[in-house]
Amino acid sequence: MGAVSKAVLQNGGHVTGVTPTAIAAGGGEGSKGLTDDQRANVEMAIHAGGFVGLPGGFGTLEEVMEVTTWTQLGIHTKPVVLVNVRGYYEPVRQMIKQGMQDGFITAINEHIITFVDGPSSITEHDDFDWGLATLEALDAWKWEGGKPLFNWSQPGASEGEKLKAT
Repeated sequence: MGAVSKAVLQNGGHVTGVTPTAIAAGGGEGSKGLTDDQRANVEMAIHAGGFVGLPGGFGTLEEVMEVTTWTQLGIHTKPVVLVNVRGYYEPVRQMIKQGMQDGFITAINEHIITFVDGPSSITEHDDFDWGLATLEALDAWKWEGGKPLFNWSQPGASEGEKLKAT
C-alpha cells in the first residue's frame, strides 16, 4: 500500500493513512495509530468513497470480504472492486458462483464485487492501464441490492453502524 500511496501523492492526490497501533508501533507505514484492526477498518470505511483490492494476502482478503459483507448488510453502499491482474482473483469469482449455486449467496448480491479483468490475453496485462480501468469500475458501480437487511441508522447506533454511504 505504501507504493500506491506514494504514487497517488506524487500525482497530486490525497491519501489518508489508517494503521492499527500494533503495526504503527512495529514500524509499519501510516500516521494515524488506532487501538485495533477492527477500529482501523471502520475508520478506513468512513473516509473511503469505495474499496479496491489489489492482489494480496490474507489481510487483503479479510478486508475485501468485510466491506463486501457491510454492503450486503446495508451498512454502506460503496463500490468494492477487485483488480484481477493475471487472473489472481478468479478463485474468489468462482467462490461467489459456488456460493450462489449452493444457496449461500443470493443473486441480488452477486455483483457487490466488481472484477477488473483487463485484456483477455494475460500477455497484455503488463501494459494494460489498471489504474484507469479501476477508476472507471468505481465510477460505473451502482448499488442494485434493494432494501438493506437491517436499519443501521437507528438512534444509539455506533459510529461503525452509521457508515451507510452518503
